[in-house]
Amino acid sequence: MLETLAKSAGKTLSAPEIAQALSPDAGWHDLIAPIRTAAIKLANDGRLVIYRKGKPVDPNDFRGVYRLGLPRQD
Repeated sequence: MLETLAKSAGKTLSAPEIAQALSPDAGWHDLIAPIRTAAIKLANDGRLVIYRKGKPVDPNDFRGVYRLGLPRQD
């Protein structure tokens, strides 16, 4: 997941976009829940950021559509 985000040139990606990159065949749907679980852990570790409506959210308290991105280095 982190490698896919690194290749995104600083853009955020949705869970389905990451799932399709990891498994381009029809089985990518099965990766959505594990991606969310991994994203929460990685966000808590400070290795990625979860965004909702373009703003960072608390990884332990968010709902709905979200996007993932690497922490900014500015």
